[in-house]
Amino acid sequence: MSRLKYVTSRLRRDLSQATWAFLLAGLAFVPAIAAGEDDFKGVIGRTDKDSTPHYPAPRRPKAGSPNVVYIILDDVGFADLGSYGSEIHTPNLDRLAARGLRYNNFHTRAICSATRAALLTGRNSHSVGMRTVANIQNGFPNGRGRVTPAAATLAEILSSAGYSTFAAGKWHLVPLNETSAAGPFDHWPTRRGFDRYYGFLDGMTDQYHPDLVQDNTRIEAPDRSGYHLTEDLVDHAIGYVRDQTSVTPEKPFFLYLALGAAHAPHQVPRSYVDKYVPIFEKGWDKTREDRLARQKELGIVPSTTELTAPNEGIKPWESLTSDEKRLFVRLQAAFAGFLDHADENLGRLFAYLERIGRLNDTIVVLLSDNGASQEGGFEGTLNELGYFARVEVPFAENLKRIDEIGTERSFTNYPLGWAQAGNTPFKRYKQNVHGGGSNDPLIISWPGGAVETGKVRSQFVDVIDVTPTILDVAKIEIPKDYNGVEQLPLHGASFARTFIDPNAPNARHTQYFELHGHRAIWHDGWKAITYHKPDSDFDDDVWELYDLKSDFSESHDVAAQYPDKVRELQKLWWDEAQKYGVLPLDGRPLVGSPRSFRGRPGALSQRKTFTYFPAQEHLPGVAGPDIASRSFSITADVNRSLAGSEGVIVANGDSFGGYAFYLKDGKLTFETNGVVGRSVVVSTAELPKGEATLRVELTPTTNNESKAVLKANGQVVGEGKIADARGLTITWGGLDVGRDTLNPVSPSYADRRPFAFAPGTLSKVVFEVDTDGTTGAPSTQAAAR
Repeated sequence: MSRLKYVTSRLRRDLSQATWAFLLAGLAFVPAIAAGEDDFKGVIGRTDKDSTPHYPAPRRPKAGSPNVVYIILDDVGFADLGSYGSEIHTPNLDRLAARGLRYNNFHTRAICSATRAALLTGRNSHSVGMRTVANIQNGFPNGRGRVTPAAATLAEILSSAGYSTFAAGKWHLVPLNETSAAGPFDHWPTRRGFDRYYGFLDGMTDQYHPDLVQDNTRIEAPDRSGYHLTEDLVDHAIGYVRDQTSVTPEKPFFLYLALGAAHAPHQVPRSYVDKYVPIFEKGWDKTREDRLARQKELGIVPSTTELTAPNEGIKPWESLTSDEKRLFVRLQAAFAGFLDHADENLGRLFAYLERIGRLNDTIVVLLSDNGASQEGGFEGTLNELGYFARVEVPFAENLKRIDEIGTERSFTNYPLGWAQAGNTPFKRYKQNVHGGGSNDPLIISWPGGAVETGKVRSQFVDVIDVTPTILDVAKIEIPKDYNGVEQLPLHGASFARTFIDPNAPNARHTQYFELHGHRAIWHDGWKAITYHKPDSDFDDDVWELYDLKSDFSESHDVAAQYPDKVRELQKLWWDEAQKYGVLPLDGRPLVGSPRSFRGRPGALSQRKTFTYFPAQEHLPGVAGPDIASRSFSITADVNRSLAGSEGVIVANGDSFGGYAFYLKDGKLTFETNGVVGRSVVVSTAELPKGEATLRVELTPTTNNESKAVLKANGQVVGEGKIADARGLTITWGGLDVGRDTLNPVSPSYADRRPFAFAPGTLSKVVFEVDTDGTTGAPSTQAAAR
């Protein structure tokens, strides 16, 4: 009951009619807050005849406010786009560059989540709680795995200003243990300013069988021939714009489109892969030389730019065997085809915006979140999960599967030699704060705005400067308070002056960098950098110094010549680190180090029992039982109405890693899928129909092995060895009960996906985990993406 209704009901009961009439005349001027409407500015009388209505004006941004589109490519190096010197066919992005500006001095956080947090908030990533990927929390304010509410996102700011806001694609800005159907949903896209969302919450996903979320609900990927995630994401982006334009064309929109391309897995139809095999047969050394020459021709780099020395461990192309060349070319061709395919689909988005008349008044910002990836290792891989689990796959095994590259049977990433070429002319890679990790492509186009076309800009621009620039040109101020939370000031600065002035000064003088202990600082054209060896003493780090005014590619370390400048910049780095919440430094490696999931208060790893039910929503792996290096059991109550009743009891993972407990051909089976092989334990006899309690018990033994025992109604019906128990936790796909919805864990039922348990009933599935006396070895899910 509203306050006004409550008051009037009491008055009617307690006062005479005359008194009521007298008081009501006074109440006619009570502001509408008494009825719960805090923006009502009319008059409430006894009836409509002695009342004055008021209709609140809808939120409207200033006239002429541009639409905004952020397009984030993933793991695309400085030299991977055609307009930045690449051989890869990216005509639509090249046209975007031709009708806008390319920046050659643009910097990111060298890893995905941190870059995205900085991009969307205009603040430094440590300050908002995202020092590295969202998968890793360290118990300190700089590493919460989510963006603090004290840093409103661009979506939140624009939404409050009257924009429609949509997100499609990769999010990776919420702790992965908070991405189940139980939430909490506070840091999912629709709670951080986006009206609609369609995409995936983790750092990467299978392009043919993605782990999809729509708004706040997990959904299954469309079941259609030739499905690919990039096409699906662009379809939804177009659909969001179409729906909004059809109903409220007067409103501007903000579209955040974050493709999986070109992060592993490099999955794309075979024709796109074949197209690039002959192009890259020249090898990575020649590719790197050719790209630098083309960059100079395009004016992307100064004419005096030199290639940095080859990164440590990279073999000269001509020293490789013919088999190595053949495999490595195919792996690079898959990456190139994946990027080509992404360009083709982005072209559909640009064409649609033009067709409906919204391209001219749209600012398109396209960037990569970090440099080319080092996560394929020296020989590349057909299963990148091996990198995170530190499992080496023999070269011969990868070569044997060369024709699977690009298909749903591969989770590929290229060798380091190609990553080095992708980052031409810089050294190192993604995860490093040298140019190869942090100096990335940025294209800005605004056909109807004041932006020069076809030019290159060399001003220093950081990812935290992008959103302040958008707010500047849209003439929108950040709120001092948002949803009752006092807001951090913007750390970035607008570089809008560079849109029309090639000689505009840098918007800022200083920017620090830090990632996994690697540190750098840029200040007025100087850059000091130190590469940190995992778990070493920070005081032992050796600082390099580069004069970027004359050394664009960071080729000549002049630290020995200018020791005073090194000391000055070191001190400045510590000052900035203190100012922006970088401390404490954490130099543990990204993978292979026990981190934050075990032992954290409330962590699922501390639970001993998990009970699941069939048809429940797909569960991300980190929100399920942590069974790494632990004894555990899975128990299921079933009723096989027919002797032919079969199907998945529980499956966790996909065809690249994980495990499945299922019934097939009347036999109980437990199967693990590791990076380098499978283990299958099957019951010795068929199970009778009717009610049964089915159970598998896993016990770690030695050398990463485990023993599996199958039971039916308490009786042992099979046992065997799990040759590589890491296969239990080398998983990305997540957990399903009573079916296997993504890329199936086992090939034995792949043609019958999702292989749901039927006919009959599966009542529940119970995990019991021994949380005592374990080795503490991290699972792949607990490692960073």
